[in-house]
Amino acid sequence: MIRRLLVADRGETARRVFATCRLVGIETVAVYSAADSDAPHVGEADYAVRLDGGTPRSSYLRGDLIITAAQRSGANAIHPGIGELAEDPDFAAAVADAGMIWVGAPAKTLGVLRSKRETKVLVAEARVPVLPSYGDPSEVPGFPVLIKPDTGAGGAGLRVVRDAAALAEALASTRREVGGEVYCEPFVEDVRHIEVPILADEHGAVVPFGERECSIQRRYQKIVEETPSPAVDPGLREELCRAAIVSVRALGYVGAGAVEFLLDADGDFWFLELTPTLQAEHAVTECVSGYDLVRLQLLVAEGGSLPMPGPPPIRGHAIEVRLCAEDPAYAWLPASGTVHRFAVPDVASRFRPLPAPGLRLDSGVEDGSVVGVHHDSTLAKLVAWAPTRQEAARMLASALTRTQLHGVATNRDLLVRALRHHAFRTGDVDTGFLDRRPEVFAPLLSAVDAVRLSCLAAALAGAAARRAHATALGSLPSGWRNVPSGSQTAVYDGPAGPAEVGYRMNRHGELAGWWVRTVDPEELDLAGLGQAPVAGDYPETVVVQAGDERVVLDVNGIRLTFNVHRVGEVSYVDSPEGSVALRALSRFPLPAPEAVEGSLTAPLPGAVRRVLVVPGQRVRAGELLLTLEAMKLEHPVHAPNAGVVASLPVHPGTEVDTGELLAVLDPE
Repeated sequence: MIRRLLVADRGETARRVFATCRLVGIETVAVYSAADSDAPHVGEADYAVRLDGGTPRSSYLRGDLIITAAQRSGANAIHPGIGELAEDPDFAAAVADAGMIWVGAPAKTLGVLRSKRETKVLVAEARVPVLPSYGDPSEVPGFPVLIKPDTGAGGAGLRVVRDAAALAEALASTRREVGGEVYCEPFVEDVRHIEVPILADEHGAVVPFGERECSIQRRYQKIVEETPSPAVDPGLREELCRAAIVSVRALGYVGAGAVEFLLDADGDFWFLELTPTLQAEHAVTECVSGYDLVRLQLLVAEGGSLPMPGPPPIRGHAIEVRLCAEDPAYAWLPASGTVHRFAVPDVASRFRPLPAPGLRLDSGVEDGSVVGVHHDSTLAKLVAWAPTRQEAARMLASALTRTQLHGVATNRDLLVRALRHHAFRTGDVDTGFLDRRPEVFAPLLSAVDAVRLSCLAAALAGAAARRAHATALGSLPSGWRNVPSGSQTAVYDGPAGPAEVGYRMNRHGELAGWWVRTVDPEELDLAGLGQAPVAGDYPETVVVQAGDERVVLDVNGIRLTFNVHRVGEVSYVDSPEGSVALRALSRFPLPAPEAVEGSLTAPLPGAVRRVLVVPGQRVRAGELLLTLEAMKLEHPVHAPNAGVVASLPVHPGTEVDTGELLAVLDPE
């Protein structure tokens, strides 16, 4: 029996497992790196053990450190979470050799699953449809093909090749990136990514839990999941579940996992892989099935039998989105920093199956959490469960819109637009959903007046804060003029660039006029600022309330509330129109230092992973110079033009911040 369980993971995964452990009476042990000493998962465990090392590779992914931590803390079982350790046969064997219960797939099965090609061979022998694979480029019968690493997960190394001329270089590039063997398989266009979650016990029972639609992806990684799939009818569901059961038995699998398939428009499907973990999207399955999958996973690990005779019925519809610290408009660049506020309205459950239709939040961050560059960019997973798909999508989009998420760039606006998109609402999704619909990348705040009103609200809240501060000090702040009819102005850097907002109050304290106009960043000190424009098209606005954190405006007879949260020079403004961040700018900014001509700087914080050039080397335009690793993703840095590498101040392992010099290229 499991008495005390160590979870070899962090963030929302660890918190999710802890939630079930508290329910069933199992003591918990967290592990953490130095950077995570104040992370929420550490405080929620009964015991916590610090791991040496600041990066995942030197801490969370060190199996020997994990086992030592379990022994020191008195744990008699280890849950590997959903990362690399869950798929590592050597770690699974080491846990068993240490005399502890392993909450995962058997080490022998993990050894088979380590090779995707070997797995496909065994599944094909069991007569489950698979796509052919080719290890030798000369065997490829036609194009396009998808290059895949034989080991690994998370979409790393996947490349689509559409003609024979590019195949050799693409294969070599993928091998360099993944550091192992690769193979090709036919690339099927316009397919859905469907998976069947399963639980198998050591007594021979294999139970599928319907299917999950995971087609909306970026960089081959899921960001929207739902169940049931709008493309799967009862007959196809039965076929998929049968294929999943056959695959699991052919591979001798025991535990929680998911059998993944590709599904085309004609209803044909092919086995993709068996993922030997609980999976991040398990929450949607819990909502429609009513079962706690973590509890069942622990039950199986203890040698128990699954309590259900077959697949549970599907109740309603559940949709999950992954809130990630990244900027979709800039090639999904990861974002780091402090989460100053994270508040989701009307959450009915956290980390546990929902008791009734509503919202569930599985989050790894809270107010004040620091988002680093060494881990996955996922901040939280928000789930809506409702009687119908349309209700779930509407509920989830509305909750995201009203969520206060301040401090780091996120994909929140993109998720809202995707959920409200006509194609999604009609179930017309596949793995190319985002590639074909650039409109979902537009900012959520598209109306000009919405941005302008947010600027006005920020300025009014700032003025209220200054008045409150002056009152507390018993004097007026420096530079303040108590002239009701005078213009008050501020300059913010917002969604459309620098802008000046100004307003005038009459002698009765009423808004007499206001304006917002764009500003040239190089001309912030011009004397013209502060002067009201001659004409402008602005809605009739009445200030109902103007506090330092809450501003209420009556706009053309419609009342709107703006919540303003200031952190340093940044005002985060949330309203029914959406959310906008406004950074206050100085009227007299200091000149920025001039960069050396040809300088290539880091587009994001991270660690240099590979350097492919040396000083003095001549390079072509577009040639790969080096790569940065951040949040488990590799980001290439290419030469913007042909030239000679004049300087290269970094090497593999160098930690860099945004804007830090990577190389200097003398152009030809």
